[in-house]
Amino acid sequence: MNAFPFIKLSTLTGKIQQALQSVFAEQTYWVVADVTNHSFYQQKGYHYFDLVEKEEHAGGIVAKVATVAWGNGAIRIKEFEYVTGQPFKNDIHVLVKVAVGYHQIHGLQITLLDIDTSFTIGMLEQQKQQTLVRLTTECADYIRKLGNRYITRNNQLPLRAVIQRLAVITSGNSAGYQDFRHTLDHNHFGYTFKIDNYFTVVQGEAKAELLVQRLVDVYNSAVPYDAVVIIRGGGAQTDFLIFDTFVLGRAVARFPIPVITGIGHQKNETIADMMAHTATKTPTKAAELIIAHNRAFEEKVQGLQQYILIRSQQIFSAHFQSLSYLHRVIIHTTRGLLSAHQEALHLQRNTVLHTSRSVLLHRHRELLSLSNAVLARPRIVVANRLNDMHNLVGRFRSFGRMFVQSKRGQVAHYEALFKMMDPAVMLKRGFALVYYEGKIISSAAALQPGDQVQVVLKDASLETIITEKNNTYERATDI
Repeated sequence: MNAFPFIKLSTLTGKIQQALQSVFAEQTYWVVADVTNHSFYQQKGYHYFDLVEKEEHAGGIVAKVATVAWGNGAIRIKEFEYVTGQPFKNDIHVLVKVAVGYHQIHGLQITLLDIDTSFTIGMLEQQKQQTLVRLTTECADYIRKLGNRYITRNNQLPLRAVIQRLAVITSGNSAGYQDFRHTLDHNHFGYTFKIDNYFTVVQGEAKAELLVQRLVDVYNSAVPYDAVVIIRGGGAQTDFLIFDTFVLGRAVARFPIPVITGIGHQKNETIADMMAHTATKTPTKAAELIIAHNRAFEEKVQGLQQYILIRSQQIFSAHFQSLSYLHRVIIHTTRGLLSAHQEALHLQRNTVLHTSRSVLLHRHRELLSLSNAVLARPRIVVANRLNDMHNLVGRFRSFGRMFVQSKRGQVAHYEALFKMMDPAVMLKRGFALVYYEGKIISSAAALQPGDQVQVVLKDASLETIITEKNNTYERATDI
């Protein structure tokens, strides 16, 4: 047998248990740590997980201990999930109240007794406030804080009177998106909307760049959208951290189209809500806001229509009364004018009748005198014209005889001249006609010795050839 002294393992574990109980008995501690390796057994209501402490910068684990929560601890975890909207799961940073114990079989074990909900919420709120300070500092030209409200370039844009064309950024399988579309498509007023979907991931802080890229896609589409709607259904508080990121807040704040959010966060506002033009709590509320906006415009138009009807009736009534008064005045004035003019016309009628009788009598006398003169004058005029016509006839006859005699003398002169110029007469008088190349020539300038010419006499035609050319006549030169 071994000579070394020994003890049983149960004795050793019992000593450890006694030592730990003497130190940690009735002691509890508030511990800050991260949750890992979490498992939940729903039937028993037990939580098994590890609490770990990580290095601040390197991220390595510097401490780790197994932890269990049951009974009152499990109840406190359930309350934590209800208050924060955050499931108790891996990789969350918590402040928990624990007791240290030791079990001879299970070993060292820490039991969760309580969990501080305000610590987890405070950590998220602290990160959110730091992001807001960074936004107002780095983006001061389009983000500023006024009281408790943030003034951004986006929330200063005017909404169009009627919102019809929408760009919706959401998850394609989101129940919130289905609620949004159902509310718009089945509105009680029959409004229609043209919706372009820009689906993306809307959960996970690291996915914020994808959301920003969808905003960029909306801008690059060059479609004149009335508004951009960012929606997401409900979830845990940490599921909304994507909407508290700096990059998304900055993109929403300076986006040139009004942004409406319906993120489904019932308890707090996200940074995206603060930077957007209009924030609503749920996708359904976002749809109801758009419908209410359009309804307000329609009611305004209807109000104006009603006002125009009432006002037109008032104006019509006032003008009708004025017209009635003018009608009575016109009738009274017209009757007075007609009576006065009737008397004037009666007076004028008597005057015209008396004057016209005098004028007619005077003109009748003038016509009788003129008719006597006219009846005598035509006889004298006709006699003078007949005498003139006889004189003209005599003159025409004398002039005609003289004209005919003169023309006959001219004809006789031309007839004698034509007879003298007759070629046959000329040939009888000893003249001859000379032809060269079938044409009569009157000059020998074009003829040369050897040319053949035809000489026509009174009784014969001679074909001759020129043997010699003598110029017998030359024009006189300058003296």
